[in-house]
Amino acid sequence: MKRFAMAASLVMLASTCASAQTTEQLVKGATDTSNVLNYGMGYNLQRFSTLNQVNKDTVKNLVPVWNYSFNDDRSEESQPLVYQGVIYVTSHNATMAVDAKTGKQIWKSKVEYPAETPRIVCCGIINRGAALYDGKVFRTTLDANVIALDAKDGKELWRQKAADIKEGYSMTVAPLVADGVVITGISGAEFGTRGFIDGWDPATGKHLWRTHSIPSPDEPGGDTWKGDTWKLGGGSTWITGSYDPELNTVYWGIGNPGPFNSAVRPGDNLYTCSVLAMDPKTGKIKWHYQFSPNNPFDYDSVAEMVLADMNVEGKPTKVLMDANRNGFFYVLDRTNGKLLAANPYVKVNWATGVDMKTGKPIETDVTKDARDGKKVTVYPSILGGKNWEPMSFNPQTGLAYANTLAFGGRYKTEPVTFKQGEWYLGMDLTDLWEWGDGPRGHLKAIDPMTGKAKWEAPSDIPRFSGVLSTAGGVVFTGALTGEFEAFDADTGKKLWQFQTGSGIEGQPVTWQQDGVQYIAVTSGYGGVYSLFSGDERLAKVPPGGSLWVFAVKQ
Repeated sequence: MKRFAMAASLVMLASTCASAQTTEQLVKGATDTSNVLNYGMGYNLQRFSTLNQVNKDTVKNLVPVWNYSFNDDRSEESQPLVYQGVIYVTSHNATMAVDAKTGKQIWKSKVEYPAETPRIVCCGIINRGAALYDGKVFRTTLDANVIALDAKDGKELWRQKAADIKEGYSMTVAPLVADGVVITGISGAEFGTRGFIDGWDPATGKHLWRTHSIPSPDEPGGDTWKGDTWKLGGGSTWITGSYDPELNTVYWGIGNPGPFNSAVRPGDNLYTCSVLAMDPKTGKIKWHYQFSPNNPFDYDSVAEMVLADMNVEGKPTKVLMDANRNGFFYVLDRTNGKLLAANPYVKVNWATGVDMKTGKPIETDVTKDARDGKKVTVYPSILGGKNWEPMSFNPQTGLAYANTLAFGGRYKTEPVTFKQGEWYLGMDLTDLWEWGDGPRGHLKAIDPMTGKAKWEAPSDIPRFSGVLSTAGGVVFTGALTGEFEAFDADTGKKLWQFQTGSGIEGQPVTWQQDGVQYIAVTSGYGGVYSLFSGDERLAKVPPGGSLWVFAVKQ
């Protein structure tokens, strides 16, 4: 009987491993150099690899191995995933499985959505990637559906509608699988929606829970909204959260309040511009930290919440790091949300600092005047000190590598009336930018505890690509003009670049297969900067989405 039970267990184990990602594999994703199983290259979102075959000496020999066309001319911001020699990558209208060594398509599953959907999309017709678990590929669709595909052939296994596009909702987020739950966020704060985060059963698609980012009057935090303003409060959740399996806690960033005109919504406006620490099984909020209460300047806090273990004042500490859109670099104790550091990493004039006791920003007259309806010039602009593009944290150097923005904005409120499916901003959009002289962006190597840069690599046109760092001492990112770039992690010296043919707004990843280190990135121009900046220097950058894979020439 014991022999039969053992044999049955072995068969079950083999079946589980063959069917793809187990929970254990996802937990070990950050140290698995043969695969890329998680968005952010690990639950910690560090986007760091211990691989060093491509290093400061060999990176000059990096060459393209193959290029795969998406047959798409939209912005490509997706992060590829890699499992057992297969790359899974998304665009707004397709999910694809590609042989990682040859670039040959294994399957392609098209995504169709109503023609009117792009009308309610704020800042680009895009998708940021997928999640893998138990033989399935999970993704969201622009028309606010969550779907599961069979990883072997791309056939749809289930589909669930998260929200109605007629109300202004859409989805671009890559799902997160944590503790056996598929977790997704939502877009739409610019359309007077009420944001939320959802949990789904990966096997059936059953809706398990919903946590609203804007509490109702009878929920904790509901008293930070006056009257019915909570019903249109915004708080989008469109960037994937991080997860600490040991603490069994998901950390998810929350976007800007609606409308931008803060006079319409007096109060702190929880949980906008915040991070939520949540139980993945139930969606219950364990704690929160609000970066920018009652914010007028679109300083959403959706961007990556990076997890690391660091020494803080000589004590090993589990931290959460965030290069916030408001211009301050935050370090929190992720066990309880206690503020450990908050320092500017770009030019900031809306606040002089952050009160370490209360955690609240110390606002200047710029913010006061903005709330009073006066026209102001504010740093950072509404695009932030850093926009959505994810940074990397290298635990070996102790530095965060981030693409930052170096320009201000002009802000002036205007009256606003809500109309379903239309922009609900309350801000003058006719005169937005204070460009100044010099470069509009920098790739910076930032000390998390001080916000100071060890080095910075300027760019006349700001970079909107994700960042990857490696144990080889190399930092990879991309330019809107098409160059895929490599920099020395210690000095910032540019070591290599390659022209991909369209602007890079994707998220580079790396893995090793058959003894060869590969690096992949999506190329395809058309995101938020191209839509709103009016930068004529980009007029000749052609659209066209594709996936590039590189390796050192042998």
